[in-house]
Amino acid sequence: MKKIFLMTMALILAVSAADAQVGRRFYVDAGWQFNGAFANDFSENASGWGAYLEGGYYFLPRIAAGVFLSYNTNNEYFPKASYEVGDATTVTTDMYHSLYQIPFGATLRYRFAWKKVQPYIEAKLGANYAREYQLYSTTGVYSTQWGFYASPEVGITFHPFNKSNLGLQLAAYYSYATNRSKVFGIDGMNNAGFKLGISF
Repeated sequence: MKKIFLMTMALILAVSAADAQVGRRFYVDAGWQFNGAFANDFSENASGWGAYLEGGYYFLPRIAAGVFLSYNTNNEYFPKASYEVGDATTVTTDMYHSLYQIPFGATLRYRFAWKKVQPYIEAKLGANYAREYQLYSTTGVYSTQWGFYASPEVGITFHPFNKSNLGLQLAAYYSYATNRSKVFGIDGMNNAGFKLGISF
C-alpha cells in the first residue's frame, strides 16, 4: 500500500512538472473590491468601498499557498428622526450606520493552466475584525468583535506580456464570518462580491 501511494504521488508530481512553463512561482494580487453584506439589517447591502491584497507561492505548478488581507465598509444613511441612544436617551437627528470588516488569513489556490490566461479556484481561512458604528451629529455608539472567516473564490488572471507577470485579475467570492454583535443584532456576517485588480 505504501509503495502504491508513493508511486501515485511521484506520478502526480511528474505530470505537474511536465505541465510547467517558464515564469515566476510567486504572485501578488491587489486592487478594488465590491462587497455585498447581504442578509443584514444594519447597513446597506452593496458597497464599492473596499480593497484587497494577497500573495502566494506555487509550491507545485498548479497549487499555491499564501496570505490575504482585505477591507470592506458598508454604510447607510437614515434621515432626520427621533432615535433612542442607550436605555433612556432620545435624540432627534439624522444618522449613519457603518459596518467595517477586515478579514485576513491564509489561502490555498489551484490554477487550471500555467499560461497567459489562468483560471483558478481558491479557499481562504482566517480571522475577521469587524466594527459597527451608529453615528449621530453629536454622538455615536459602536461595537467591535472578532470572528472566524471562511471564503471560497473563483477567478481568472490574464498576463498578456511575454516574460512578465504583470497582468489583470477578475474574481468573485462568497464569505462567512462568525462575528456577533448583541448591540446591533448581528448574528454572523454573509458577504459576496467581486474583485478587479492587478496581478504581479
